[in-house]
Amino acid sequence: MQDAPIARIDNGDDPYRWLENRDTDEVLDYLKAENAFLDAQMTPQAELRERLFQEIKGRIRETDLSLPSPWGPWLYYRRTTAGDEYPRHYRCPRPADGSLTLDEQAEQLLLDPNVLAGGGFLSIGTLSISQDHARLAYSLDTEGDEIYRLFVKELATGEVTELPFEQCDGSMTWANDHQTLFFGELDDTHRPHRILRHRLGEAGASEVYHDPDGRYFVSCYRSSSERQLIILSHSKTTSEAWVLPADVPTAAPVCLAPRQEDHEYFPDHGVWNGEPCWFIRTNQDGINYALYRASERQPTREHWQPLVPHDPQVTLEDASLNRDALILSLRENGLPVIEVRPAQADRYRLALPDAAYSLHVSDTLEFDSPTIRVRYEALNRPAQIRQLELASGAQQVLKETPVEGPFDPDAYVSERRWATAPDGTRVPISLVARRETLGQPAPLYLYGYGAYGHSLDPWFSHGRLSLLDRGFVFAIAHVRGGGDLGEAWYRAGKLAHKRNTFTDFIACAEHLVAEGYTRPERLAISGGSAGGLLIGAVLNMRPELFGAAIADVPFVDTLNTMLNPDLPLTVTEYDEWGDPNDPQVHARIRGYAPYENVTAQAYPPILAVAGYNDSRVQYWEAAKWVARLRATRTDDNLLLLKTELGAGHGGMSGRYQALKDAALEYAFLLKVFAMAD
Repeated sequence: MQDAPIARIDNGDDPYRWLENRDTDEVLDYLKAENAFLDAQMTPQAELRERLFQEIKGRIRETDLSLPSPWGPWLYYRRTTAGDEYPRHYRCPRPADGSLTLDEQAEQLLLDPNVLAGGGFLSIGTLSISQDHARLAYSLDTEGDEIYRLFVKELATGEVTELPFEQCDGSMTWANDHQTLFFGELDDTHRPHRILRHRLGEAGASEVYHDPDGRYFVSCYRSSSERQLIILSHSKTTSEAWVLPADVPTAAPVCLAPRQEDHEYFPDHGVWNGEPCWFIRTNQDGINYALYRASERQPTREHWQPLVPHDPQVTLEDASLNRDALILSLRENGLPVIEVRPAQADRYRLALPDAAYSLHVSDTLEFDSPTIRVRYEALNRPAQIRQLELASGAQQVLKETPVEGPFDPDAYVSERRWATAPDGTRVPISLVARRETLGQPAPLYLYGYGAYGHSLDPWFSHGRLSLLDRGFVFAIAHVRGGGDLGEAWYRAGKLAHKRNTFTDFIACAEHLVAEGYTRPERLAISGGSAGGLLIGAVLNMRPELFGAAIADVPFVDTLNTMLNPDLPLTVTEYDEWGDPNDPQVHARIRGYAPYENVTAQAYPPILAVAGYNDSRVQYWEAAKWVARLRATRTDDNLLLLKTELGAGHGGMSGRYQALKDAALEYAFLLKVFAMAD
């Protein structure tokens, strides 16, 4: 059996800093050696990996059609075909009867990513049709580094023009003249810092807005009414919006409210009582947000009027606008809620069948449509696209993601449980298992994230069935730092309170063991990106509590990354983790950073995955962490590092490659848990 690679140790505070020397032969040789070691260690599972891949693929309808979206004279939709990595994008004439029936004889192919990818990496940043339906603007990343090239396609002739701009963030927003595009540019730290305006047929682009503050990301989007363009500059804690008419793309933007530290607001434009109106979701009254409105003529902050007051028990996460209704996306008791306020009827909330679920507005369709679409799914229920009739509240399932082969959602039990953190806080856990699995200790896969206020609402997975059907329990720890129980839950797991994220996760693991769902030696934990930091931290704190760990693009070199302002996105992260140039913050991050806190103790088997072109979490974070683990730990458990040399933060881009990645992960768990397949 091939020996594990041993990384060279340098003198100094960071003995593996040399792994940051991108593109050098020494670094590439080391990463390739780690990949070869993984392949050698997993060779006995090669047949199992292929069987898992075919099993997961067999549940997915490989040739399928998305739900068509009506817009103007067309239906827009995607079609997947067996053997293709990416869906193709189409449109066909919209039926006069208002149905969603496709006329395949008259359909037009808009874009085929399979041809554009050429067998390599491909990510589409934007795919946007001009308001007259004559042009398609799209952006492509072919490296995984999230730097995009911009293109415009004339749909009548098929002619494609690449726009002569570099360092683009992939965004492209049309003005109403069908000729002008607004797009974002990245600075040297990979931050979207500037919005530029380009008119087709003219040379160059002119600056519309620039934010020199390294904490702020700048974006541009169209309002729901299609009448306004909105430029938003947003840090982790503060925002500022500038607006201009979509009909007058050369107009000077107007600021709705100059930035004020810790004031976040998000504007949209719609209709109120038949009149054009601004709607502003703002935290000026409290952390759970309120909704204000302002006239189109007087949109600035001094003219805002309250519409939906702040509620200390309910978070207003979003507001979707329609000509005849206001749709509120709320979070209450840890669950998403959609409340509809029709213009001519009483407000109501959507009724749903499961105790724990994911729910969001997926498509508001046209601004004057009498319906919207919502996406609903649960751990044991595939995603459904439901049409909601706004005036009456009537729901209709238009499409349910198919599961090929034998599948009965009622064969799986979905539960919500609560653990108690060391400070007495109750932490929710969502879990799913086959009915016959519950009632006895079983292998359990516990997933966590806990950062940026991101909520881990329960989701369905075709691949996960391969674990559940082999007797696994799957659970989500809704730890502080996420937004699962609202803004206060997020704030209780960031900056000086970051340790709560880790102790919450440990409390969830201990609860699942104490309640007989699993045993420590059968407990696998997993997280990616900031969730990988979580995994690295709890492994240092309580390695004996876990039987295996998977860390995907893990943010484990936290302190060194936050000390380097030249790295992409570092300065923007100060509001999430703190600025370690402050000695007190430095000590705090140093106290939990996974890389620095690796110690001479036994760790469970670990699989780490990195993307060489990842601009968010650099490849060397996982590489340095694994190198230090190899040199420091006291065990000889399986320790594997896979670096995707042609991918970025999201891994390889094709749908079949994603299934192969899942098959590797599952085969790793079955191997280390000695579960014969």
